[in-house]
Order: sequence, then structure tokens, then C-alpha cells
Amino acid sequence: MVARDLFERGLSMRGKAVCLRFHAAMLLGLYEYHQAVATDYLRDFAKELGDIFVQRFQDQAKEDWQWFEPYLTYDNARLPQALFAAYRLVEEPQFLEVAERSMEFLLKTQLMNGVFVPIGNDGWYSRGGKRPLYDQQPLEAAATVEATVDGYYVTKKREYLEAAESAFGWFLGRNTQGVMVYNPQTGGCYDGVSEHCVNLNQGAESSVCYLLARLKLEEVWQGVLSE
Repeated sequence: MVARDLFERGLSMRGKAVCLRFHAAMLLGLYEYHQAVATDYLRDFAKELGDIFVQRFQDQAKEDWQWFEPYLTYDNARLPQALFAAYRLVEEPQFLEVAERSMEFLLKTQLMNGVFVPIGNDGWYSRGGKRPLYDQQPLEAAATVEATVDGYYVTKKREYLEAAESAFGWFLGRNTQGVMVYNPQTGGCYDGVSEHCVNLNQGAESSVCYLLARLKLEEVWQGVLSE
């Protein structure tokens, strides 16, 4: 009851932020919460937040830039993932359309010859600007794995599973530097890939990102193999 009270009190904050990543986290939380407490008002909140994403997409998307913002920065895949979650709750066709269009754009931008190359944090990537390759962060690989698996759950398109495998491969050496980012000796994960080396720090965020991505991928493949 305490957790439920805290969660529902937090819903009142949804109108006090404009950051799409805040809204994405809230939508993903709403979806998971709805699995335990299925009430209509949660669907209403999901519809409200999903509409915000669609409006931002319509405001910013261009023919060559199918995205919610005029730049790609960090945790990018959480935005289409949030719309996949909203669609699963509300079944609004426009949510699925925008989720797929934005996910396709992000994958085309970050998959190079089958290798996952996340947006580098050295200046990020503004529309019309130069896309930085480094530094690459575990956060991006994990978000892409989780978003593409959720895309598969909604659409059953195998290309989403292939993209999830490519993104997860980034941890295992299938990256632009050919270096292991996951450390099997410690069970941890290095903090990123730079132009000249791997960042040997093994922070908690990086390790949690690896574990969540691995669990998500194992979960979906168990379901696929049992079908």
C-alpha cells in the first residue's frame, strides 16, 4: 500500500515537466504498474502522455529526420519504447505508427553494417550537424535492446529481434573498437567505448544496464523458442 500511494502521488508530477525522457520513464512505469493494478485512470494517463509524444513528433519530424527532437542525445530508444508501452495500454494506432517510424529512424542511424554504433556523447547529434561516434555508453545499448524487444512484442516483426541482438552484441565486442565492454571476470560492465580505449571504470549504472539488457533478451528468446 505504501508503494502504491507513493506511485499515485507521483503521477501528479506529470504536468510539471517538459522533458520527454521524464515522460518516457513515467509511461514505462505506468505500463508495469498497470500489470499489477489495472484501472481505467492509468490508461487515461497513458493516453495523455502518448499524445504529448505524438505532438512533439509532428512538430519536429522532417522527411530525413523522423524524431521527436531536433537532436539525438542520450537514452534515445526510451522515447519510441514509451510509445510502444502506451500503445499496449491504449491501442491508439497513432502511437504505434509514431513508435515504429521513430524506431526505424533511430536504428538506421545507429546500425552501421550490422554493428550497433550509439550516438557519442562528445557533442551529441543535432539535425544537420556532424554525428559524433564517441564516447559510446552502455546506457544506449541497453535502452535499444529493451525498446526493440518491446517493439517485437507489439508487432512480432523479427527485425526487431535482430536489432536487439546487434545492440546487445555491443557489450560483447561487436562494436567499432572490437572490445569487450562486459567483464566476465567480475560480472561488471565497463563504462563505455572511446576512440582509443575502453573506459575501465565499472560503475553501477553500466553493470545494471548490461544485466537488464541481458534479462530482456533472454526473456523474449525463451518466449520465441516456446512458441
